[in-house]
Amino acid sequence: MSQNLPLRLHHHAWTVDDQEVTRAFYEDVLGLPLLATWTEVEEVFGAERTYCHTFYGMADGSALAFFQYADPKDHEEFTRDRQLAAGAPPRSHIAFKVDEETQKGIQQRLAEAGYTEPDTFVMDHGYCVSLYVTDPDGLMVEFAVDHPEVEKILAERRGTAHDDLKRWLGGDHSSNNPWR
Repeated sequence: MSQNLPLRLHHHAWTVDDQEVTRAFYEDVLGLPLLATWTEVEEVFGAERTYCHTFYGMADGSALAFFQYADPKDHEEFTRDRQLAAGAPPRSHIAFKVDEETQKGIQQRLAEAGYTEPDTFVMDHGYCVSLYVTDPDGLMVEFAVDHPEVEKILAERRGTAHDDLKRWLGGDHSSNNPWR
């Protein structure tokens, strides 16, 4: 099956309560630079909305983006997804590939900022080691360092992906992760 794939993440958007709290977390603690702040008044879903839209940069040119609405009614309307996600299982998150040095730097800044478990933790998945943190508005963010042999691991998983899914759907829920 040949298909064109997205080139990279452009941005991931999330609604926040306080743009300054968000800026301090993403820029000061995590180290992602604030690239742009757009203040907008436009028609969105049949109503005029006033909002602030910020973008924080990633090394590949992608960004995390955050909205804050001026009108409390708009804010409430556009935070429904966040409210659902905050009550959702902890697997709801956005993940970024990082190197070990970057992950350790983020982990150190989180500790210095007072983040502790369960708001931040590390999990070794075998194929990668992930640092997780929950941001001030309930979004879980993952910073993953791939296993040194990740290409070999991914090639093996690609080769058995359909069979593994059929096995799982058929009721065999045994692990296929020998790297853990």
